[in-house]
Amino acid sequence: MERSIDLAASAAPHERAGVSAVTVRSGQFWIPGDVTQVGVTVQSGPMYVYWEAPEVVTRPHPVIFVHGGGSQGTDWLGTVDGRPGWARRFVEAGFAVYVVDRPGHGRSAFHPDVIGAMGPQFGYEPAMGLFIDSATDEPHSAWPWGSAPGDPEMDQMLAAVGPLPADLGLSEELDSARLAKLLDLTGPAVLVTHSAGGPSGWLAAALRPGLVAAIAAIEPMGPAFAEFPGLGTLTWGLTAAPLAYDAGYGTPAEVEAAPADARTVAALAGLPIAVFTGGSSPFSHVAPAVVEFLGHAGAAAEWVHLPDLGIHGNGHGLMYELNSDDTVRPVVDWIAALD
Repeated sequence: MERSIDLAASAAPHERAGVSAVTVRSGQFWIPGDVTQVGVTVQSGPMYVYWEAPEVVTRPHPVIFVHGGGSQGTDWLGTVDGRPGWARRFVEAGFAVYVVDRPGHGRSAFHPDVIGAMGPQFGYEPAMGLFIDSATDEPHSAWPWGSAPGDPEMDQMLAAVGPLPADLGLSEELDSARLAKLLDLTGPAVLVTHSAGGPSGWLAAALRPGLVAAIAAIEPMGPAFAEFPGLGTLTWGLTAAPLAYDAGYGTPAEVEAAPADARTVAALAGLPIAVFTGGSSPFSHVAPAVVEFLGHAGAAAEWVHLPDLGIHGNGHGLMYELNSDDTVRPVVDWIAALD
């Protein structure tokens, strides 16, 4: 088991143990936002994209990483204790990867005059409730660090977190529209989403059904029609933004009133989707309902619960935690098996 790294230690980050030595190609670009007027001409909701690839790409589909609510693409680039993140492990496995900052998050600029009002700032207290004090079926052993302000690993996680747009549906619409344009550039790709990034994955697949090869949804928001205090409500089923159901429902109320087998989405028909959950996360309790909803929509959906694979003690932040190299393995293997 690796020891927690003291981020104030004298060793520079690139000198710390555990950082892999692999030659990669990398770069960055933007998916521009819509041009609009707010007194001056601006872009609304551009999306920053960082890409990385091995010298020789051996996997047929690139992977697009979509972070969760309030956070940014750095979630996938490194762990809270300074080790390489999931994106690097995918590169080592032969994949080209694209890591986005969702519109209004991280390097993707947020101004309320352009995107709309900000939601509440995500603080240490709700982070502790979501990521730390979440033990349910088994002890949360994969977060062995402190959880208070001033604890290095908790500080690292919270430093990346900002507010979401107050309008959850608008945020998802911006996400999915920009992801669709990214897919136009990458060609068929696999989406790896986390938490509040999950709905954007369903919506992007609906916008570009021929370009989403599969979705690995890590602890996605759910169940259908659930309300998340401080964030919003999944009024359209598993999304807060309108989803293109085959029946052409015009309102969220029509979707909720419809029988489960009448909520099909042609764009999701046969799409491989795996919902991954940790054994100490409350999201594991709603995963079966999420998978069932996706199955009724037409997707080839399955639930992958990490304790069933012998990986124990994980909460909501599978990519942050002490055993991140273990939690990423089933995701890599599931995607590789699609080849």
